[in-house]
Amino acid sequence: MPEIETTPHFETHFTKDVANIEVCMAKYLNETNIEPTLHDAVMYSIDAGGKRLRPLMTLWSCVAAGGDPKIAMPAACAIEMIHTYSLIHDDLPAMDDDKLRRGKPTNHIVFGDAVALLAGDALLTYAFSTVATHIKESEIAQKVIIALGDAAGANGMIGGQAADILNEHNPKPSLELVQYIHLHKTAKMFEATGRMGAICAGGNPDTINRLGTYGLKLGLAFQIIDDLLDLTSTPEAMGKETQKDSNAGKLTYPGIVSIAQAKKDADDLLNEALSAIDGLNEHSDLLRQLALKLAQRTS
Repeated sequence: MPEIETTPHFETHFTKDVANIEVCMAKYLNETNIEPTLHDAVMYSIDAGGKRLRPLMTLWSCVAAGGDPKIAMPAACAIEMIHTYSLIHDDLPAMDDDKLRRGKPTNHIVFGDAVALLAGDALLTYAFSTVATHIKESEIAQKVIIALGDAAGANGMIGGQAADILNEHNPKPSLELVQYIHLHKTAKMFEATGRMGAICAGGNPDTINRLGTYGLKLGLAFQIIDDLLDLTSTPEAMGKETQKDSNAGKLTYPGIVSIAQAKKDADDLLNEALSAIDGLNEHSDLLRQLALKLAQRTS
C-alpha cells in the first residue's frame, strides 16, 4: 500500500476520540437502572478496552463527509456495544470456548455462562435504544438503525458467525466460503461504520457509498490480518490464545491461499479502501492513516 505516516495530529485525535467514546459509552450505559450483577457484567467487558476501531471509523467517516462527529457519537457507541456483545457470546463454551479476552478472563469465566449471555443481550438492545434516544433527527436515527440491523443481523455478522461455526472441519473448504464468512462476520460491520458516519453528516448517496466501500474493504483486510496474526503472533501479544482457529478446524484465509498470498490480498484490499475515499476532502486523512495503523498491527 502507499507510504502513509501516522502523524502527531493523528495520534492526538486517536487518543482524544477513544477517550470520548469511553466516556460516552459509560454515560449511555448508566442512564437506566438494571440489576447490579448484570450491570457489572456489561461494564466488565466494555471496560476491558480494545482498539475501538469501529466507533473511531464512525466518527471519522462523519468528519470525512463534512459533518460534526458529535452527531455521530451515539452511532459510534452503538456499534461498539454490538461488537462487545458479539465478543461476549463468541467466548462462550457453546461458541469458541475462550478463557481469555484482551488478557483478562472472559465474561463467562467471571460471571457464569447465563449472566454473560444476558450481558451480551443487554448490550445488543442498548445499542438500538442509544441510537433512538440520542440521535434527535428521526430520519437520521432511522437510517442508522437500519444500517446497524443489516450489519449485525442474520444477513450480516450473525449470519457470518453461523457459517463460521457450521463449517468447522469442512472437508471441502473453498476460498468462496471463507470470503463469505469474512464478508458477513466482519466486513459488513466495518461497512456500517462508514455508512453511518456519512448518514449522520447528511452526506449524499455517493459519499455514503464511498465511505461504506472504504469500511467494507478495510474490514476484509482486517479479518485476513487477524487470521495471519492467529498463526504468527503470540498469546502475550494478542491477549488471547493463538492458533485456536486452525486447531479447531475453522476456515481461515491463509489456510486456503497460503500466508504469502493472504498478505498480498490484505495489502490489495487496503489499497482499495484508500482508493474509495480519494478526493473526498482533506478531512478524510484520519481514515487514510487509520488504514496504515491497521496494516501495521501486531495484536
